[in-house]
Amino acid sequence: MTAEGPDTLRHALSLVPAVCAGLAGGLAVLRDPGGRRAGALFTGAGAGPRGPRAGWAGVRMCLEQRREWLCAPVAALLAVLGESVLPLLAGAVAVPLVRRWMRRRVLRHERERAADAVTALCGAVVGELRAGREPGQALIAAGHHAGALGAAESAVLAAARFGGDVAGALRQASVGPGLDGLAGVAACWRVAVDGGAGLAAGLARLEGALRAERRRREELRAQLAGAWSTVVVLALLPVAGLGLGAALGADPLGVLLHSPGGLACLVAGGVLEAAGLLWAARIVRTGEAE
Repeated sequence: MTAEGPDTLRHALSLVPAVCAGLAGGLAVLRDPGGRRAGALFTGAGAGPRGPRAGWAGVRMCLEQRREWLCAPVAALLAVLGESVLPLLAGAVAVPLVRRWMRRRVLRHERERAADAVTALCGAVVGELRAGREPGQALIAAGHHAGALGAAESAVLAAARFGGDVAGALRQASVGPGLDGLAGVAACWRVAVDGGAGLAAGLARLEGALRAERRRREELRAQLAGAWSTVVVLALLPVAGLGLGAALGADPLGVLLHSPGGLACLVAGGVLEAAGLLWAARIVRTGEAE
């Protein structure tokens, strides 16, 4: 590295906060549904975006679907600053890991939405039953909550409309992610048909149990929020250390990427960082499971 290397590095590092702020702002805009609704309002509901807006809409849609590729520009920036290909290799490894993590989050949100839809379905059917409808008609009338039935929606509604095995169709639909509550609906339906018990009372108790489970899950998540915050802070400490070293006039990237001792420290630190994150995540997930 030349004599101008540290000055160039400090100048480049001074641009990092601006780049990070720009990426954060872009992600905030992408994740803001109000911004998307406002964009749709000003561009017109029926007509698609035109001109430069069409290009930006395509880029935004691509980023929404492939957010894990934001690791690539960060890795490229570090590779330029450190004058090494190691950050590029690390970015290539990070992309599938981030994709897997984001996919897991999406699946968890989908399960929670499905569970909420089952709860809403129970409440809607109870309301229709208390309004005087027959069980099959009540289930059909609650069709605006039929998203809770998943892929078996047509089979369940057809069984309810034509007098088929509604309990069996509900039990088959309960195998979907987040649709475990439909097994309880099937049990209530079977007891009401075979034993003559009140279906509305059973579904009302089931709805109360599902809502209590949702409240318990939210309370547990709120209690674990502090633990997750601690994990994130500990994970970002090495990055803060690199920034502090660069601000003091040192060359931490050069030492880590261009010296045997630095490479050894980098590998050891990366292994310890990954082990610590996995351990902390396992502890938190164990608490969530319990």
